[in-house]
Amino acid sequence: MGDSGVLTRRIVGVESEYGITFMDGDTRLLRPDEIARYMFRPVVEKYASSNIFLPNGARLYLDVGSHPEYATAECDGLTQLINQEKAGDAITNAMAVEAEHALAGEGIGGQVYLFKNNVDSVGNSYGCHENYLVSRDVSLKSLGRRLMPFLITRQLIAGAGMIYVPDPAKQSFPLGYCVSQRADHVWEGVSSATTRSRPIINTRDEPHADSHRYRRLHIIVGDANMAEPSIALKVGSTLLVLEMIEAEFGLPDMELARDIESIREISRDQTGSTPLQLKNGGTMTALDIQRTVHDHARSWLKRRPEQGGTSNAEMARVVDLWGRMLDALDTQDFSGVDQEIDWVIKKKLIDRFRDRGNLALDDPRLRQVNLTYHDTRPGRGLFDVLQSRGLIRRWTTDAAIADAVDNAPETTRAHLRGRILKAADRLNVPVTVDWMRHKVNRPEPRAVELGDPFATVSTDIDDLITYMEANA
Repeated sequence: MGDSGVLTRRIVGVESEYGITFMDGDTRLLRPDEIARYMFRPVVEKYASSNIFLPNGARLYLDVGSHPEYATAECDGLTQLINQEKAGDAITNAMAVEAEHALAGEGIGGQVYLFKNNVDSVGNSYGCHENYLVSRDVSLKSLGRRLMPFLITRQLIAGAGMIYVPDPAKQSFPLGYCVSQRADHVWEGVSSATTRSRPIINTRDEPHADSHRYRRLHIIVGDANMAEPSIALKVGSTLLVLEMIEAEFGLPDMELARDIESIREISRDQTGSTPLQLKNGGTMTALDIQRTVHDHARSWLKRRPEQGGTSNAEMARVVDLWGRMLDALDTQDFSGVDQEIDWVIKKKLIDRFRDRGNLALDDPRLRQVNLTYHDTRPGRGLFDVLQSRGLIRRWTTDAAIADAVDNAPETTRAHLRGRILKAADRLNVPVTVDWMRHKVNRPEPRAVELGDPFATVSTDIDDLITYMEANA
């Protein structure tokens, strides 16, 4: 905490679920659970589990529905987080390539496809969750209510975009382009449930840290982003809003009367002009809400304390992109952000294909473009092709991402976890770790618990590694 009592050095992490399929041309050859089994076979052979922590501090596991999931290590800086998230794309892609080789060795030719998106071809949704460290003194329900107007309208500035094709068997919205993939798949505002009701904010009390000091704010409404600037804007803007709420920085009461109805309507309005009924009886448009929060963020940045973590200079980049995106919504001239914001990039791409071929929006070829944008395979996915040609702007570098594949962040507890796991690999010593606990299993079990997510040095961890070396 700084003099203001505001936590500006804050632990943050992102969990990404991937859609998977295996194709030979236009033929789908294997079920997702079969592909996942091949992908995770080397992991299970090495660790006897499909739920592990990696030497870069991240968690890798097979989630419900046969979705590979990668949860970044604890990060305290925005670019650090982007590096860690993009490292997950590289790690899971390497697993997919290895699975292809294993399948080919068994006479099954084809390609494994990993999609970093949120909706599959039949409408099933899977998530991209954000985690933010907050003080135990903060009531999550109260914080959630104050965050909700921003989160519901945040899709305008950081959505991944998708073509929405209605199900004729259900009463639904008409065919159109949505700015968000997740907006149709949340059903409550603030709740302790996850899969049953899919709230915007999950309040289940799992801090993964000293529970007397910290809570974990678990946001499950965000889209999975491909463009690095979109990740930066999604997470960076949220960090700023959390800081302003903690600082009581004058954000007005903009609580919405109908959260879920509003989030669906906003997703279908690329102008942000959707009028929203407030609980206090007034109305505001989605763009008005974002403008209000952005104006406060600009003022907050002038007095924001520097405490490590994400610098004011990097937050200034976030606020600049945020403002340019709001201007684009206001003027409907997106040329200033069409290499930075996923839903804008993708819509431009779809519009180009649509105009060139005189295609209807529900044409299967456009739906293929819509999906292939999220293919994580370098040289194959449309996003990667655009980025490699300089048509999508960067926030970080390939070298920094490659480093994050192998190494944990050095400024958080993940550094200590990485040290343990690298020593275990080097010495071939069995260990058991989770976000807080680090245990050596032989010859006699020894364990260390780290409740401080900011810890980067620990004599207990040093002693544990010495014990491993002495008994390897």
